[in-house]
Amino acid sequence: MGSIEQLPGIGKVGILRLVLLAGGILFSWLGLWKGYVPFDVVAVLATLIGGIPIFRETIESVRNRTLNMEASMSIGAIASLAVGEFIPAAVIIFFALFAGELESLTMSRGRQAIGNLIAKAPKMAIVRREGVEVSVPAESVRVEEIVIVKSGEKIPVDGTVLNGSAFVNEAPITGESLPVEKLSGDRVFAGSINDSGFLEVEATHVGRDTTFSRIISIVEAAEHTKAPIERIGDRLAANLIYVALILAAFTFVITRNVLSTISVIVVAGACGIATGTPLALLASITKAARKGMIVKGGVHIEELSKIDTVVIDKTGTLTLGEPRIVNIQTLDQHDGRQVVQFAAIAERHSSHPLARAVLSKAAELGESSPEHSSCEYLPGKGVVCKLNDEMEILVGNQALLEAYGVTESDRVQKLVYEESRSGRSVVLVAHNKHACGALSVADVVREEARHAVSQLTGMGLRVIMLTGDNEGTARAVAGELGIDEVQAHVLPEQKSEKIRELLASGRKVAMVGDGINDAPALAEATVGIAMGSGTDVALETADIALMTNELGRISQLIALGRENRSVILQNFTGTLVVDGFGVALAIAGMIHPLAAAFIHTFSELAFMLNSARLLRS
Repeated sequence: MGSIEQLPGIGKVGILRLVLLAGGILFSWLGLWKGYVPFDVVAVLATLIGGIPIFRETIESVRNRTLNMEASMSIGAIASLAVGEFIPAAVIIFFALFAGELESLTMSRGRQAIGNLIAKAPKMAIVRREGVEVSVPAESVRVEEIVIVKSGEKIPVDGTVLNGSAFVNEAPITGESLPVEKLSGDRVFAGSINDSGFLEVEATHVGRDTTFSRIISIVEAAEHTKAPIERIGDRLAANLIYVALILAAFTFVITRNVLSTISVIVVAGACGIATGTPLALLASITKAARKGMIVKGGVHIEELSKIDTVVIDKTGTLTLGEPRIVNIQTLDQHDGRQVVQFAAIAERHSSHPLARAVLSKAAELGESSPEHSSCEYLPGKGVVCKLNDEMEILVGNQALLEAYGVTESDRVQKLVYEESRSGRSVVLVAHNKHACGALSVADVVREEARHAVSQLTGMGLRVIMLTGDNEGTARAVAGELGIDEVQAHVLPEQKSEKIRELLASGRKVAMVGDGINDAPALAEATVGIAMGSGTDVALETADIALMTNELGRISQLIALGRENRSVILQNFTGTLVVDGFGVALAIAGMIHPLAAAFIHTFSELAFMLNSARLLRS
């Protein structure tokens, strides 16, 4: 064991007070005072001086009209002194001080995860000023300055990579320790570590405005926000003290046994509830933060345990939110690369989402798209493009081809029908009045989505998909993912109405979205979870912000909420059982005040350790 300075949560004064009190108890127990004074003055002084912190807490609780554990211990100690039980009085105070130090230690261990987060904040940065690289405090870096990040160094700002390449460990932000390759144009976060490589980063957010700093602020604020279960625990703890005093009075009236009366007062208490509940919530919040799941308060951890319905937005959450070409069909001796090239020529200057999918596929295949001489966009149909006044290219739907006299084969019509049933959009390509192929475009489902949905349904949760897409597309995606309930044609402003309907029916709803279009629905739900990869909106709008787009985090969150609730209920039940048996034994005169103090202290320790196990990964 290290020095006292190395013991988090335990002060040198507290340790010294416990040692001196233990010495006084040993001195009294050995009877070394006999022959010098008429009574055990050492034990009396040890009780009165050593108990100053306990008596101070008692006076404060009386002023606030809420009795606590210190009050019951103080009453027990003073009563023991009054009847000449000097050593038991000192022992009661010793156990009360010991319990207080254990509580401080355990709570500090819970806060250590926050401290570890803060410790990961970069302290220094290398910036390029007037052509010279200088080392400056990280908080002094200015927006748009160029920051140099070498291998093994922490990135001190949020920014965009201008030059260089590196594998970056983003674990402090996302909870994922697998390094991510960063190239020019990629976004990087403060607190991430450059595992290997060299980067020049243009700062976009600095100091307190970085994602890392805001995560720390949110987690620290969450620690100080009381959840309803904490308030219940506080009330129960206070009421148990009053019940113990009433039972002690009853015991004295019936038995006239002062020691039994003192034992009733000392053994009863709800420290396992009063201390264990906030510790469990703190442990859950910090554990979630380590995994890139930012919970804004203990109330949301509590609500997660009650969730029975998960509503998930489709676009950008279950899918990548980026249309891609997933199938290429060719006709009349044309090959797939040629079909894509024709489409890319026509779509070269278009901003349509389908055009981006075509150009992305062309780049993937290494196909160039020569400049066209003229191009006409026909709303609702597609694009007509001429190349060197000799080649005419049509890219669009069936209506476009029919308008320009292109004869469609039965194969094309069948393809359009089948792809539409599968929820895919079909882009037809024609060249000089001849249909040459078709491109099937779809918003690709995330790789982990099906497994994530399976995890949620396996936990007994009802999963509903919301989307603004048509019924066919929505059903196709839902079928691929194993989702039975789908609501299509839902506009962004209607999503919150759907959530309200579920809440009105008695459901406890977690809404999962991107934090931008889904903001009203996120706010309406029992718990709003934003999948935002660290976006500003995700951090601001939701009750919980996920720093990655991994859907598997949703089941982890709900499991954490359920585990937290289970631990708290164990503490509640255990406290009531221990107090019940302890009081019964005390009333029957079967336990001495020393044993009562021991039971009280070590049951509290057991419940605190039960809460602290939530910190384990």
